Amino acid sequence: MSLEDTRREYQHGRLTRESLQDSPFEQFNLWMEQAIHSELSDPTAMCLATVDDEGKPWQRTVLLKGFDEQGFLFYTNLGSRKAHDMAGNPNVCLIFPWLDLDRQVIIGGRAERLSKTEVLKYFLKRPRGSQLAAWASKQSSRITSRQALETQFMQMKEKFAAGEVPVPDFWGGYRVVPREFEFWQGGENRLHDRFQYLLEQGAWNISRLAP
Repeated sequence: MSLEDTRREYQHGRLTRESLQDSPFEQFNLWMEQAIHSELSDPTAMCLATVDDEGKPWQRTVLLKGFDEQGFLFYTNLGSRKAHDMAGNPNVCLIFPWLDLDRQVIIGGRAERLSKTEVLKYFLKRPRGSQLAAWASKQSSRITSRQALETQFMQMKEKFAAGEVPVPDFWGGYRVVPREFEFWQGGENRLHDRFQYLLEQGAWNISRLAP
């Protein structure tokens, strides 16, 4: 099979300037609601791109845990590769690949650490297994085997068996404060609809981009 011949037409719909919300946050909320109602797998999954201190980019998928006009929230181990990258260069990019709807949303912005209060509030809502996993995994570090990870998990389960699981001091969250959005809707003959929201002097300016 030739990958050059693997293609399909994008016929899900169109995106026009008239249909866009004036606020990129309202437009994102609209598309997120539609993605959820369409029963997509993991509609809150987003690819996070960072750049390290040598200028090398890296991407990984994380889950969006909240958003408003202040930014987009996610949580992670503060010793992870992405956390190290953001400590040196807070400029990041997010992408939501809602491919079954022929849609993508790209967000460029700056990552800021969340307060301990915000982190605690979310951590207490996590399933207990996820709380224990935060303690068991030294994220991005090399481990000898899967068994070693599971053993550490069981040790944490025993350690905190008598009460609530506290928030690890090496676990936290980030808010991506956006300065640019792109809403992409696939079109026939590769004539896709792309609209950019760019923050300029405190206002969001909207432009159509060539596909």
